[in-house]
Amino acid sequence: MRRVLILGSSGSIGTQALDVIRAHPGRFDVVGLAVGSDRAMLETQAAEFQVEHTAVGAAEAEDLVRDVDADVVLNGITGSVGLGPTLAALESGRTLALANKESLVVGGDLVTALATPGQIVPVDSEHSAIAQALRSGDRHEVRRLVLTASGGPFRGRRAADLAAVTPAEALAHPTWDMGRVVTTNSATLVNKGLEVIEAHVLFDVPYAEIDVVVHPQSIVHSMVEFVDGSTILQASPPDMRLPISLGLDWPHRVSGVGRPLDWQTASSWTFEPLDDDAFPAVTLAKRVGRAGRTYPAVFNAANEQAVDAFHEGRLSFPGIVETIDRVVDDHEPPAELTRETLADAESWARAEADRVIARSGR
Repeated sequence: MRRVLILGSSGSIGTQALDVIRAHPGRFDVVGLAVGSDRAMLETQAAEFQVEHTAVGAAEAEDLVRDVDADVVLNGITGSVGLGPTLAALESGRTLALANKESLVVGGDLVTALATPGQIVPVDSEHSAIAQALRSGDRHEVRRLVLTASGGPFRGRRAADLAAVTPAEALAHPTWDMGRVVTTNSATLVNKGLEVIEAHVLFDVPYAEIDVVVHPQSIVHSMVEFVDGSTILQASPPDMRLPISLGLDWPHRVSGVGRPLDWQTASSWTFEPLDDDAFPAVTLAKRVGRAGRTYPAVFNAANEQAVDAFHEGRLSFPGIVETIDRVVDDHEPPAELTRETLADAESWARAEADRVIARSGR
């Protein structure tokens, strides 16, 4: 039985992880739960799964990781506050099932300095797909990684068509049901830029060998192209329980987690190049990723401020990425990379983004 500690148990990742565990009695033992603030849900979950060790807030979650004996820590915390628990899990030698993308985007160098080979199991559907495909060959046989993007609600629109986009339109994602920030990031393609940075950190593949392709059906979750011309992909109906289950028990598969594709029904999968003129976020993210140091943290923090401003009517839709670009250009990274300098860079980026937005005069 695998002992599991779940951080962010009241969120989407955490509740779906508990769905998987509930459906497979005797396979997992939940030894700890942490939430951001929802004490009522925490009490309900702890009672159902007979969990003695619980925490509220990121600081308590970090202590929980250090103090509770677990085989795997699932980090489903949202935001850069998840970096501390990620580092604690790695320092403690736990397997880390990682759904907190900010740990890799904001603190990639700190994470890779601590992680041992195979210690991090990605839970994002795209990175889980790549991890599965990479089992088909050795690292030196990889030519490139290809991340798929749904294209969001504005796939096919030109740059000139995006100025009048409304928040309601940006939240109308054709495939996924997500929160406001993540759904908006999908519309701007910022989310795919963040995932490119994650892929670089997770798999140690140069940015020049990481591509993005638009796949509106969201069936192929990502691909690995090998040097002999073969491409290995992972395909399944969209269901986060599949990558979550792999994160909980990697490299073993959990039966009956998701439904398979129906190969007896006619269907079509299409792939399109990304329009970098209309959606420049991926190109910007690659530039930020190559710069490294605190630049990715600044990218992420400026985006969050810009998304809030867009939904409050203070910024146009194209202004989100334009704001990020200006803040990144103005950033001067510190000489040393630590959790403290990362936090300082994020604070600076949020304040600078607010100044850029105020000057935009919408």
